[in-house]
Parts: sequence; C-alpha cells; structure tokens
Amino acid sequence: MKRRTESSFVLFNVTYMDGSRSSNRRVPTSIADGLEADVATMAAIAAQDEKIAQASGRPQVVIKSLTRSR
Repeated sequence: MKRRTESSFVLFNVTYMDGSRSSNRRVPTSIADGLEADVATMAAIAAQDEKIAQASGRPQVVIKSLTRSR
C-alpha cells in the first residue's frame, strides 16, 4: 500500500479580469500559509503568470480573484 505524503504546495483556482480561469495553480505552503497569505499568494501567482506571458509572447492578464482548490 502506498503512503500518502503531505504536499508542500497549496492549489488555487484563479479568475482573471477578462473572465478566463486557471485551475489548480500551485503555490508553496510556506507562502500560502503565512501572515499575509493573500498578498503573498497573489504575488506568487502573478510572478508565474509573468513568466508564462514572456514565454508565450502574450500580454499578462490581471488577476481578479483567488480561491483555494479542494
């Protein structure tokens, strides 16, 4: 029987200002569970989006809201 290991990431669903969504975005637990978790999590996902935008050549979309995945 396989053992489950505790994940070091928290998953978030992201909704953008243009109405698009992104599911199960990974953020390290150390960032997502800190004192200012909302601000830090939004910054971490925005940094991920910036890297994706640079790689794809598309403009970065502004984040509207974040919700934790179940």
